[in-house]
Amino acid sequence: MGQGRRILDARAVDACMDRLARDILKRGDDLDALAVIGIRRRGVPIATRVAARIGEIMGRPPRTGALDITLYRDDLTLVAAQPVVSGTEVDFPVEGLRVVLTDDVLFTGRTVRAAMDALLALGRPAKIELAVLVDRGWRELPVEANYAAERVDTTLQEVVKVHLAEVDGADYVEVLTVDEQVK
Repeated sequence: MGQGRRILDARAVDACMDRLARDILKRGDDLDALAVIGIRRRGVPIATRVAARIGEIMGRPPRTGALDITLYRDDLTLVAAQPVVSGTEVDFPVEGLRVVLTDDVLFTGRTVRAAMDALLALGRPAKIELAVLVDRGWRELPVEANYAAERVDTTLQEVVKVHLAEVDGADYVEVLTVDEQVK
């Protein structure tokens, strides 16, 4: 893969996690009514880190979980003949909770739509909010992030690639052109 334009280094990614945690707490700090649930794959480590930061501020972290949206995608047949289902790990009832879904990049809104369907299959939260590391624009659905640590102007020929230590071995965010991504 070609070298992209790096927009966030490890230090900036770390600051983004703090910003998301603080912004979430500004809208309500009742930890008994809060759950932070990551959308698989990179949304899960974001949820874990944000919940840990909330725990540092509040003395204990909120509930956390992982949501697999594979079977809720509207492009499932385009993804793979046999999609890999990683499993949802939400070991608490979501009814009545303020659920903050986390993901790495908000683009078309289709992943978030699928995540809301998967979450609603588990129960009825009081409120669903969205926290993303990067909002790159270009929506196809009327979905907006409640919390976006970074907003980046992109073209449709670009891809925002988030690298997280838990998945990729290092923390940084880069913008690649479609040609660079294929290499």
